[in-house]
Amino acid sequence: MSVIGFDTSNYTTSIAIFDGSDGVNVSKLLPVKEGELGLRQSDAVFSHIKSLPELSGRLFSNAQPSSIRAVGVSTRPRAVEGSYMPCFMVGYSHGKMLAEALNVPLIEVSHQQGHIAAAAWSAGRLDLLDQPHLGWHLSGGTTELLFIEPEGKNVACRRIGGTSDISAGQLIDRTGQLLKLPFPSGEHLDQLSQAAKGGEVFKVKCPEMEFSLSGVQNKVLQFYEKSGDAAETAAYALRCVATAVQTATRNALKAYPGLPVIFSGGVASNSMLRSVMQPVGGIFAQPQYSTDNAMGVAILAHRMQEG
Repeated sequence: MSVIGFDTSNYTTSIAIFDGSDGVNVSKLLPVKEGELGLRQSDAVFSHIKSLPELSGRLFSNAQPSSIRAVGVSTRPRAVEGSYMPCFMVGYSHGKMLAEALNVPLIEVSHQQGHIAAAAWSAGRLDLLDQPHLGWHLSGGTTELLFIEPEGKNVACRRIGGTSDISAGQLIDRTGQLLKLPFPSGEHLDQLSQAAKGGEVFKVKCPEMEFSLSGVQNKVLQFYEKSGDAAETAAYALRCVATAVQTATRNALKAYPGLPVIFSGGVASNSMLRSVMQPVGGIFAQPQYSTDNAMGVAILAHRMQEG
């Protein structure tokens, strides 16, 4: 039995197929004009509409329609009341049409739930979806520390910490803009930081599990104006994010001792964050499944269809 998954986020168009153990994800970043930070929702919707036929052609060329038993789709950013973005309706409309054409169930999940499932699967820890654990969703729009527990064959994600203002991804992309790097800037900032030698960091206040990153943006600007060194500035920004996440995680493990901690979202592919989180035993997705993808949507739909 195979399941198709759709995810049309504010950054990536993606479709995946999953058969219960293995799968394929095809995706395409939304085009962003040089110097800009993201897209308006109307532009994102238009880009998804243009990209889906190409991606579906690539994915379905090797799929047998008779083997598809369900279609999964992410319909909103998070599984909480009021969570909504128009771009997710593109995936929903295509997923619903495909499900009706194949006469199979359409299974709806959230983008965040898909991220958690993709991270668990790519880390070889699908077992986490059947037990309570902690998780980070670190992306361009979200920096949330979650308490995650089974909800049937889906997962329930309850926010217990994270940022009170801008996300880690926003800080990274704004630093990338400062350094004239392409958007999204995460991978480029990561590569640039490899040449840095210093270890300076601005320690973000995090008395419990909540912290603010808006002040770090000013610190990054001041650091660059003083040093003039792009590599050191990249490393400084990433180090500030990584240490804040590490502190919040350590505090969370005091409140929830013994629980595994999984990392999802595009920022979770950062090499510095992965290194900093090793002492607390962070579980990380493979980099290609850290960024926005439809694999987790397909995985959850497969689990929920099996019952």
